[in-house]
Amino acid sequence: MYQAIVFLPLLGFLIVGLFGNQLGARASELITSSFMVVAAILSWWAFLTVGIGDGQTFTVPVLKWITSGTLQANWELRIDTLTVVMLIVVNTVSCLVHIYSIGYMHDDPSRPRFFAYLSLFTFAMLMLVTSNNLVQMFFGWEGVGLASYLLIGFWYHKPSANAAAIKAFVVNRVGDFGFALGIFGVFMLFGSVNLDTVFANAASYVPAEIHGEASTGAESAAPATEQAAPAAETGQPAAETGQPAAENHDASAAAADDAVAMNFLGHPLGKSAALTVVCLLLFMGAMGKSAQVPLHTWLPDAMEGPTPVSALIHAATMVTAGVFMLARLSPLFEHSQTALLFVTFIGAITAFFAATVGLVQNDIKRVIAYSTCSQLGYMFVALGLGFYSAAIFHLFTHAFFKALLFLGSGSVIHAVSGEQDMRQMGGLRKLIPTTYWMMIIGTLALTGVGIPATVIGTAGFFSKDAIIEGAFAGHGSMAGFAFTLLVVAALFTSFYSWRLIFMTFHGRPRASHEVMHHVHESPPVMLVPLVILAVGALFAGFVFHDYFIGEHYEAFWKGALFTLPGNEIMEHAHHVPMLVKLSPFVAMLLGFLLAYQFYIRDPAAPARLAAQHRGLYRFLLNKWYFDELYDFLFVRAAKRLGYFLWKRGDGTVIDGLGPDGVSARVLDVTGRVVRLQTGYLYHYAFVMLIGVAALVTWLMLGSSF
Repeated sequence: MYQAIVFLPLLGFLIVGLFGNQLGARASELITSSFMVVAAILSWWAFLTVGIGDGQTFTVPVLKWITSGTLQANWELRIDTLTVVMLIVVNTVSCLVHIYSIGYMHDDPSRPRFFAYLSLFTFAMLMLVTSNNLVQMFFGWEGVGLASYLLIGFWYHKPSANAAAIKAFVVNRVGDFGFALGIFGVFMLFGSVNLDTVFANAASYVPAEIHGEASTGAESAAPATEQAAPAAETGQPAAETGQPAAENHDASAAAADDAVAMNFLGHPLGKSAALTVVCLLLFMGAMGKSAQVPLHTWLPDAMEGPTPVSALIHAATMVTAGVFMLARLSPLFEHSQTALLFVTFIGAITAFFAATVGLVQNDIKRVIAYSTCSQLGYMFVALGLGFYSAAIFHLFTHAFFKALLFLGSGSVIHAVSGEQDMRQMGGLRKLIPTTYWMMIIGTLALTGVGIPATVIGTAGFFSKDAIIEGAFAGHGSMAGFAFTLLVVAALFTSFYSWRLIFMTFHGRPRASHEVMHHVHESPPVMLVPLVILAVGALFAGFVFHDYFIGEHYEAFWKGALFTLPGNEIMEHAHHVPMLVKLSPFVAMLLGFLLAYQFYIRDPAAPARLAAQHRGLYRFLLNKWYFDELYDFLFVRAAKRLGYFLWKRGDGTVIDGLGPDGVSARVLDVTGRVVRLQTGYLYHYAFVMLIGVAALVTWLMLGSSF
């Protein structure tokens, strides 16, 4: 069954990719979509069996892959609760995106290529989430990077699409370089890339404290007689050492940590420092894939691809890879508090930054894209605080409402003849009512509408609020900082989400009469996926809350995620003050009221406010000038260096002294030699006479000596 879940998308890609033109567009759509329906159904069965049921962690061997010295990496599928959660996220969203694309891409002449790329994208992500070693994970990691490049640049005849695809590819290579170094570092420290071996070795690698309070789960679970070796086994009583046993242990631990574990950039590192560097390098990869500041700049430009691609990237594949990777490697990250603090800091900054930029964007897809960037920040805050289950829970619920919002925006774009600027919309509520209500449901879930301290709420209410409460309950030095920024980001999220609804569907129509005349509701093949996603956006939080972060936590996760002793942070998050539970609700309500005031009651107010604070408005509209800064620091410098190497290095030095120089000298010599062959008889006679004179002179001089 698990081989079918993973390899059916690959089979669809191979069939349609190789024979799509012969099969035709309709057959290509049906083949790839049918395979994805089967994979999605099997994924839900696996979830019910392994997650909800009594299934335990196991592996499914595929083939022997790499054996080189001590490096061994077999191709096998790791099946546990974390895996099956990702399987239903990836395959459910991908299945619905495939079906939706049948209607959305109906007029595109390259549909076979598009559906082949979608299936390839899905297969690469499945390889990533089922990996049982870091090399296999890197294979899937790079696979989603390749597929995203192909899909973002699908309309390659558009220069903007080509530029966006290249930007996504290059920015992700920066992060992937760090990820690759991190994998090398893991192999250096633990002698293996297999996850079970790495986790087992990490538990005893350094004497670490978890979040400044408790030892690792593995250490806390060990009997006391194992943690303090009996004196009889050492052959010498502790009293005879002249030092208390605890001091001996501390001294030996300090000495072990001071031992050089590896050299990095010319600096020798002890065990703790080495592990921190490795974790930061691994997180660098996550920053690129999951669009965290400062490697976030590719994500908004990825909107140049078709809208179904945006839904797949933002809800289920590319950007969720970094969150999954940190959750999977949680037993490793728990031994580096510095790395976890950095993860928390970056997540909080990203959540706030992206929310501020979303306030003023006018492209409907870019608003939702910055929303994704912000929500990923929430997930990384949870990861940095050690609240791994909340991060995956938000990833799970986010997949439903974010796919719903993107596909809903695609339905809007489809209705208004390809227009994406919200300033050219308005008045669409009664013309496309089904799309309108689907977008309303997605917005309710994104903004976390619900009644605090009850079980009444949308999916985002359960997962997003849990992260905010966990940030308040966290003990790290970044917890308070993260809590403040997340609450502010919740306010901004509510404002720009309802701003999108009001500008798009309410008020007077701002599009031309011709566009408004042709506005129409999308066909059922596009609306049915929206309805299915809307059900998840409304009820996924309520149905699965107790499994992910509630009373069924232990039975559900079965050790797939690292857990603090006694589920400490989760318990504290459930018992925060009522004011903390109310804070995201109040922020959501304020954001809605502000958006209603600005875009329904007083539509001229935003323009007046922007004119009064022109500098701030331009700052946010230009996305904090990250692109301009990178262009100044890196792009222009790289172009100047490239131009210099092209003109001076390649042209002047290599070609000038090499092929071009040699050929020029040959031409110069032959040009002069050719001049000797004039064709005039008296020239030849004169040369002969000179030769005879020279010969006679030589003979005369020779005979005289």
